[in-house]
Amino acid sequence: MKTRVKESPAPAYRDPKSCEVGRSAAEYIPSSKSLPVLAKACDHCRGCPIYCNATQAVFGEGPKTAAIMFVGEQPGDQEDLTGKPFVGPAGRLLDEVLDTAGIDRSTAYLTNAVKHFKWEPRGKRRLHAKPTAREVAACRPWLEKEIAIVQPSLIVCLGATAAQSLMGGQFRLTQHRGEVLESPWAKALMATVHPSAVLRSPDAAAREENRKAFIRDMMAVAKVLRKLT
Repeated sequence: MKTRVKESPAPAYRDPKSCEVGRSAAEYIPSSKSLPVLAKACDHCRGCPIYCNATQAVFGEGPKTAAIMFVGEQPGDQEDLTGKPFVGPAGRLLDEVLDTAGIDRSTAYLTNAVKHFKWEPRGKRRLHAKPTAREVAACRPWLEKEIAIVQPSLIVCLGATAAQSLMGGQFRLTQHRGEVLESPWAKALMATVHPSAVLRSPDAAAREENRKAFIRDMMAVAKVLRKLT
C-alpha cells in the first residue's frame, strides 16, 4: 500500500516587498555535511523573497552517494505542500521516463535550483511564476552545498533555469540539449527539458512527440551514466 505524503495547508499570499530578505542563502547555510541538517536549515532561509509565500522549503532528496543528480527549476504546488521534490505531475512523468530509460530513481539525488515555490494567485489557484536571475543566484549556495556533499559523477539539468544556474546565464538549452558537457561541478553535465515543458505541449500529438524526445534524452543520460560508473 502506497503511503500518502501529508500536505501542509497553503499560506495566504503576501506582498514579497513586506518580507524581510537577506542578501543570499549563504547567510543561512550551516557548516554541517549532513543532508537532513541542511534540509532543516533551508526551511529557515530568507535569502530571497520567494520564501515569503512558500509553505516550506523543498530540499533535495536521495542517497548521499548518488552517482547522478537531477536539478530542476523550483518546486511546484504539490511539492510545496508535501515538502518533497518531484511528486507532482511533472515528477510522475519523470518517474515514467526514468523507468523507461532504466534509471532507478531511488538511486538518484533530485533537487532544484530554487528551494521555495514562487507563485502568483489566480482566484483559488496558485500559478507557477518564473524565478528571477537574482533569486536563482541567491539560492545557488544551497545547490553548491548539495553538489559538494553528494559529489555526483553526472548532473542532469532539467530546463534552462537549472542549466543557467550552474553554467551561466549565457547557456542556451536549445543549442546544448542532450550534449555531454564539461563542468567544474561533476565529471559530466547534461541538460534537457523540464518534464513540465512536455506537459505544457499544445496538443496530444505534440505531447507524445515531446515525450519521446525526452525519453531519448534520458536514454542518452543512462548511457553516459553507465560509462562514468
